[in-house]
Amino acid sequence: MTNYLLVKKVYETKPVDTVVTVRGWVKSLRNSKKFSFMMLNDGSGHRDLQIVLDGALSNYEEVAKLLIGSSVEVTGLLIASQGKQPVEMQAQKVHIYCANTEDYPLQKKETSLEYLREIAHLRGRTNTFSAVFRIRHELAQATHQFFSGEDFHYLHTPVITASDAEGAGEMFRISTLDLDKLPRTDKGAIDFKQDYFGRETFLSVSGQLEAETYAVGSLGRVYTFGPTFRSENSNTSRHLSEFWMVEPEAAFNTLEDNAALATRYVKHLINHALTKCRDELEFLAERYNPENIKTLEHVASSDFQMVTYTEAVEIVREAALSKKHKFEYLAKWGDDLQTEHERYLAEVHFKRPTIVTDYPKDIKAFYMKLNEDGKTVRAMDVLVPGIGELIGGSQREENYDKLVARMKEMNMKTEDYWWYLDLRKYGSVPHSGFGLGFERAVMYITGMTNIRDVIAFPRTPKNAEF
Repeated sequence: MTNYLLVKKVYETKPVDTVVTVRGWVKSLRNSKKFSFMMLNDGSGHRDLQIVLDGALSNYEEVAKLLIGSSVEVTGLLIASQGKQPVEMQAQKVHIYCANTEDYPLQKKETSLEYLREIAHLRGRTNTFSAVFRIRHELAQATHQFFSGEDFHYLHTPVITASDAEGAGEMFRISTLDLDKLPRTDKGAIDFKQDYFGRETFLSVSGQLEAETYAVGSLGRVYTFGPTFRSENSNTSRHLSEFWMVEPEAAFNTLEDNAALATRYVKHLINHALTKCRDELEFLAERYNPENIKTLEHVASSDFQMVTYTEAVEIVREAALSKKHKFEYLAKWGDDLQTEHERYLAEVHFKRPTIVTDYPKDIKAFYMKLNEDGKTVRAMDVLVPGIGELIGGSQREENYDKLVARMKEMNMKTEDYWWYLDLRKYGSVPHSGFGLGFERAVMYITGMTNIRDVIAFPRTPKNAEF
């Protein structure tokens, strides 16, 4: 039986003086007449395995002509290395699966991230993107570990919905109706009763409302982790039309409990990455963000600062008016904080992660619990140095009459949310939750500056390639 090992396992176990077989792709090849050095990677880890190819190999001339990205299987003796790597292989046999040709788009020279987005089906083969997506994998695993450890149940909420959880209307409609023969009502409107689901339906912008149904009166603590969609026409480095969201909901949790949960979660993600992905983080930091690891370690070891929205606006305005800091936009009570304001609070003023609470009700969603002042809601945003907002959440309104009044105030059709309102009629309790855009977290922890570079196939306005 072939003793096949992943390159990652070769480095972990270091089985010197053992004949093993590795498979992967050629990262580089340095040739001479008598021997060559091949660097091989199989995707299992960041480090390549150095393989010494002796000129006596039966197919040496063919192997020596291989180009970057060619796929091979190599059997050989593992020995202690005299170089930087702890072990290397002396090849005894090389099988070529596929020899790349000169038109292979990825060469040894540096390639721009912009160009790599155009060949997203191949960019995972670069050191940068293989590192990013190994980190993304570990952060997904860390998410499940964390919430399971906090006694949350993993809930799969629907991707297809008839409810707008955010009330912003930025939803992708789902329909099987023939666009050339749209059925109409007597009043000329599209008759969605003849559509597949018998009503107007959309891709979900959030699993929160459905998650609440299982947090309240059922499982107590649940979290969702799945794809969500926004039809917001934003072509920025921070926005995607399709992305993944992590959304916990906990019965009996106050806003303060919610903030503490978010703090523990962020720290867990960072510490997991620093432990499990150190090679990848150091590689990315060296090329894209030299201060990234230092920033992550600072966040992971810091107490998170709590400040109300009103206090935050005053801090930012004072800094602007006294000319201590230059802002493009002047903060004003009633307006949402700009990214520059968020980063000032976390990076300059408090110099640590900051949780801003109690936002004006007019800039927040209908389900957030109203404060006694009648002007603000029990909302929170978690701001981190480097990017600003990472998490948004709130304590939910558990009172039926207050929730109905708020929905009517926002001109929402309460009959469309009958099932959501039922939660406030039967066994209602205080409860809270938050949402973390998974790509935002991956972008933050990897130090990448464009959200398109932390999801395999980014979906953005005018772009649905691959």
